Amino acid sequence: MNEAVKTPLLRMAKRTSISPAAAWAIRLGSIVLALLLGSIAVAITGNNPIQAYGTMIKGSLGSKVYLRQTIKIAIPLLGCALAIAPCFKMRFWNIGAEGQITAGALAATFVARNLTGKVPSVLLLTLMCLAAIVGGGVWGLIPGFFKAKWNTNETLFTLMMNYIIIGVVAWLQIGPWEGRQGRMAQFDPAACLPKVGGVHCGWIIVLLLVVFIHVYMRYTKHGYEISVIGDSMNTARYAGMNVGKIMMRTMFLSGAICGIVGFVVCSGANNTLASDIANGVGFTSITVAWLSQLNAFAMIVISMLLAILTKGADTLQTQLMIPASISDIIIGLLLFCMLGCEFFINFKLIWRSKRGGKEAA
Repeated sequence: MNEAVKTPLLRMAKRTSISPAAAWAIRLGSIVLALLLGSIAVAITGNNPIQAYGTMIKGSLGSKVYLRQTIKIAIPLLGCALAIAPCFKMRFWNIGAEGQITAGALAATFVARNLTGKVPSVLLLTLMCLAAIVGGGVWGLIPGFFKAKWNTNETLFTLMMNYIIIGVVAWLQIGPWEGRQGRMAQFDPAACLPKVGGVHCGWIIVLLLVVFIHVYMRYTKHGYEISVIGDSMNTARYAGMNVGKIMMRTMFLSGAICGIVGFVVCSGANNTLASDIANGVGFTSITVAWLSQLNAFAMIVISMLLAILTKGADTLQTQLMIPASISDIIIGLLLFCMLGCEFFINFKLIWRSKRGGKEAA
């Protein structure tokens, strides 16, 4: 006797399509949920959640000084997200942005230490930027070469490369390049980026990179090849594409842009080099890239949002005496909900119907 196959009470199915309005409604709903959950964490400390969120906004956007500090936080986030976007589009998981930023900053610092006072400031900054491009690009090219030649695991390879270059800078910091108290000396003013609008001109550089990456990914042959490899490596090979060469080229580009970020941070924000110069940006930018769906212009919004949260969280600690851990919880909840909402955009939950074995979505 045949037994009827029971339909599960709840199952998941991939959506064939979803309207833009519905997708954005899910995203906005995830933000509201994150804010509500964050309110619980704030309330536990005995503070008013509405007041806390208001303090975060004022502390990040409430004055020109705060706004400039927020922009400084957003600059490396945006630049690094732009850098890893081509790799992720190709499904090459570059987790080595931290090291590529550090390598670029190291190369720029080498030029600054050896050419300051010998060439004009404009030429010095140009040479520092070019050195950062080469330094970051080469550091990205190494795992790209190994992947193309021997199909190594790029996630582990790029991750381990971070520790190598950070260790090199840490050695220089307390060794040959040591200044005072275990830190390197500050750059000469000639090696520092000029300010535009009260913020170092790195913000102009990353906005130019936004346009470059948008055009590169959407309207060039290289961008088309990256998309084809991301969809199917076999298809790319069948079409006659040199997959290994494209991988190496893309990783050099990614590392080069990270190198520019390293130059901007060391020459514009910090005015020196340190082993922690990347400061976690390489990992946080992965979130920026995914939330923006690898859209260069959307990355501007996401980077600013995270910068507002980061700067606002610092204000919570100083003005309302809310522990830094609570601020981290709020940021973590928001990121978790924003990333998690993509699941509901791509999949739907289907409940078993009580009538006639039919299912209801």
